[in-house]
Parts: sequence; structure tokens; C-alpha cells
Amino acid sequence: MKIGVISDTHDRLDAIERAVEVFNNERVDVVIHAGDFVSPFTEKPFRALNAKFYGIFGNNDGDKLLLKEKYRRVGVIEEDPLELEIQSVSIAVTHRPKIVNALSHIYDIVIFGHTHMPEIRTGERKTGSGAETLVINPGECCGYLSGRRTVAIIDIDSFSADILEI
Repeated sequence: MKIGVISDTHDRLDAIERAVEVFNNERVDVVIHAGDFVSPFTEKPFRALNAKFYGIFGNNDGDKLLLKEKYRRVGVIEEDPLELEIQSVSIAVTHRPKIVNALSHIYDIVIFGHTHMPEIRTGERKTGSGAETLVINPGECCGYLSGRRTVAIIDIDSFSADILEI
């Protein structure tokens, strides 16, 4: 199973369209948005997505009520943090980097946004299980701060992730 991860789209419709194209070509089963859609009209390009969709609000998301309403066509947007379980893998999604380390002691995968910088790392959980937690920031889809438009793909079966330039 593959999960597409996107964050910080910031109204950049052409970048969202490209990300959706990449996710569809990669045949992801689920797409997770780690916040900062910004405007409700950003929902339209996601209609072409051939996967389940989950998202959380970021610090720049304005009209949350309208965002939730518009995105019902493609999936759901929830408050931060979001907890998911996919194929018995526990996942936390946040837009707040300051809580990532705390979440990594509890969840198998932690996805976050906000920094606009792509990152993939692992760390051992303090729960004593010896299991590693996969921590992923897909970077920014919009490309406004870094000049790079990136997303991530998680392969649940191999418990690995890759950053893709779009």
C-alpha cells in the first residue's frame, strides 16, 4: 500500500494539479495533506485524485468551515493533530513541528508540515518496543519558500518513504 503525502499547497493550483498527477501515476491508495491549503478553491484539482483523502488544518487556513465543506467532495479535513490507522500502522498528522518528537514516541508514522523543508528520518520509540518511528515532512508543494515543489510517497509494506520533486 502507498500513501501520498502533501503539505503547504498555499493556493498554488498548478502545483496541486501536478501533485495529483504524480499520486495517480504512483497509484497511491491514500493521500494525506499536512495543512496550509489556504483557500477553499484549492479543492477543485483534488477532484481528479484516485485515492482516499485526509487532511488537517494549518496555521494559514482561513475559512475552515468552507474548506471542510468544499473538501467533502474529495475526503475530509480535520483539526490538528489527526490520528489514522492504515493496515495496522498508526499515523499522526500535524502542522506543528514542536509536537513531532512527542508524537514519535507513540505512533508508527508521524507526518508534519509547516517548515516547507522536506525531511525523512527514523527514530526509536521510548515505549520500549524497539520499533522505529518514521517521521516525514513532504516539504512544500507550492515551492514559494524553497523554490522546490515536493511531495512524499510512503510504502507501508517496506515501511519506507521517498521525497519526489514535482
